[in-house]
Amino acid sequence: MGWAAKHREGLIGLGAYALIWGAAIALLAGLGSGAVGDGVAVMAFMGVGFSALAWLVTLGERAPEAPVRRPGFELLAVLIYLAAYAVLFTGWGLSAFHAAFRTGRLEAVLLVGLKLLVHVAGPALLVLAVGGELRPLMRARINTRGFWLGLIVIGAAVVGLTLLITPSLKQLAGLHAAAPMLAITIGGSFVWLAIEAGLCEEFLFRAVLQTRLAAVFNSETAAVATAALVFALVHVPGLWMRDGASVAGHSANLVQVIAYAIAVLSPAGLFLGFVWARTRSLLLVVLLHACVDALPNAAEFARTWLGV
Repeated sequence: MGWAAKHREGLIGLGAYALIWGAAIALLAGLGSGAVGDGVAVMAFMGVGFSALAWLVTLGERAPEAPVRRPGFELLAVLIYLAAYAVLFTGWGLSAFHAAFRTGRLEAVLLVGLKLLVHVAGPALLVLAVGGELRPLMRARINTRGFWLGLIVIGAAVVGLTLLITPSLKQLAGLHAAAPMLAITIGGSFVWLAIEAGLCEEFLFRAVLQTRLAAVFNSETAAVATAALVFALVHVPGLWMRDGASVAGHSANLVQVIAYAIAVLSPAGLFLGFVWARTRSLLLVVLLHACVDALPNAAEFARTWLGV
């Protein structure tokens, strides 16, 4: 069997993803959206660059199996859960929550509790209910070379890109805080985002969803591409239902919101999904996710928790 035949499902999955992503970029360009540049940049750095870096730092390593007993049935159950999640949580639920709790520490604590319930506890119970196993999805695998190389090399690249393309440094400078307080701010933001965003989204989309997609497609590559698209699409109701053009990706035009989600959000899912496929380390994808979010949210963390 030739290489192309052996990887047929993966090539089809990547090809379909590329066509869909390209169509989303073309649609945004036709609508005159400024998000085209964002989408191309995120794809170049995250979708392609960081995925290639993940492949390099995990050369020679073999990720352990994550067995799925009834692939089709389990995937159907997860997709039904995600459909409800997209509408009831990212759409109506978060809008209602933010209307009830505007700002402050109480909102932050309640929100992370709600996210853990919806992203971790709910999917974990669903996996158990359909006869799946949780242990293979929760491995840290910190004793592998790929974990530490991935965390150090990819993490440094992610932080460097964040400093380059976001106003994080300017926002931190605006706090006028001493060096020890800045260190506490950045470290605290990293830990908080590792839980609020990293653990929540990576357990649901990579560990639970992508594992079942891989079992159905019999291809890790096709699963990465498909999970990245699903990851983007479940954000659509939230972006569409939020008021205010200041929210990135918000628009009254539903088609534009879908195109934005695919073009700008899915490449991050592609990168993190590839790391999961290569390492099967939930801890690694959680920490790399936090590397993406920690600095852009550090100033807000300082104002909420440290009174800076």
